[in-house]
Amino acid sequence: MDNGAVKPVPTRRLCSLLLAASGLLCGCVSTVEGAAVRAQGAAPVDVGVLDEAALGRLILTIGEVNGIMGSTQMQVTGELDQMTDHSDEVSDPDCLGAVYGAEEPVYARTGWTAVRDQVAREPSDDNDHWVEQTAVLYPTAQAATTFVDTSFTIWQGCANESIDVGDGEYSWQLGDVDATDAGGVNLITQMTTQQGADGWECQHALSAVSNATVEAWACGYSINGEAAEIATAMVQKARK
Repeated sequence: MDNGAVKPVPTRRLCSLLLAASGLLCGCVSTVEGAAVRAQGAAPVDVGVLDEAALGRLILTIGEVNGIMGSTQMQVTGELDQMTDHSDEVSDPDCLGAVYGAEEPVYARTGWTAVRDQVAREPSDDNDHWVEQTAVLYPTAQAATTFVDTSFTIWQGCANESIDVGDGEYSWQLGDVDATDAGGVNLITQMTTQQGADGWECQHALSAVSNATVEAWACGYSINGEAAEIATAMVQKARK
């Protein structure tokens, strides 16, 4: 794990600039149109209590990510096992969790105990896809479910807003929040579009499984549910 790395904001056109500044390849945050399900009630009965060692198992392999995104060239470009803080870079800090993953202010006072965060994209600056996966561990299943329910409310409050990132260098237009059941997995999802980036968009998906939450961003020019598919696959890995 690159514990000293600074995770960049996912964006399309500033990728090379962010790469030079952070040492991590950048991409964008993605949301997919369509259904997502709000996590409600108890965790699935077929999933036992997860420990820190299990978090890595929830992260999809790069081959699985390439398959979902319709690519063959995506590579892992950043990994973290700690939270970051970019709250001073967004125009509305209350919406930080809608545009960034694994952020300390977002998870503060949730009781989280461990995190795994991974970014993947094609190696060229002109990448066509960008994916982030985040798995966070909590002491109880109730704490994980509460985080998803709280996030649902926060994301709704940010829906249809324009969030500037990096002193207004670029902006994200946040869409409506959906809550759905995808194959027995409760998800919340939100679509975001980077303004002035020729249609670069992302789907953001979040779910709870046992005493963990799984979160995914999938970005590209033709996003259609990929983040929800990634998050669902992460939950299924926990069930195995």
